[in-house]
Amino acid sequence: MAVQVAVCGPARCGEREWDLAHELGRLLAERGAVVVCGGHGGVMAAVAAGARSRDGLVVGVLPGADRTGAGPDLSVAIATGMGQARNAVIVHSGDAVVVVGGSWGTFSELALAMRRGGVPVVQLGDGWRPVDADGRDLPGVACARTPAEALDLTGLWP
Repeated sequence: MAVQVAVCGPARCGEREWDLAHELGRLLAERGAVVVCGGHGGVMAAVAAGARSRDGLVVGVLPGADRTGAGPDLSVAIATGMGQARNAVIVHSGDAVVVVGGSWGTFSELALAMRRGGVPVVQLGDGWRPVDADGRDLPGVACARTPAEALDLTGLWP
């Protein structure tokens, strides 16, 4: 079975997050991984476009009851009718979770990934940075500056 990587990020993103997510998608496709994302705009659209540029497989897990608004670069669109609860489906579908940028929905995905446990969780670029009361990074979330570094930190490829 192919490696599946959940990529989480906001539906609205700046140029930097777009570029990071697009390159991440491209690299994932080149490694034969299936991209699992939320299936709409922003980081989700960028990672899908990057993966599809290399003929990669992209699964979008949509919040609505139908495929309305599904991104054009998705290979598969799954309508859940679950709203934001679909974030749990995305996170639990990955052999690793990579978070690009930050929004409240992205923060919920990061938290769900950490609560899930058992899979690598990587924050790529700037975004949510969970810290303890003393301002120290919480253990468990690896931080990467580049998409290649993010994939290395997953430990999924030797």
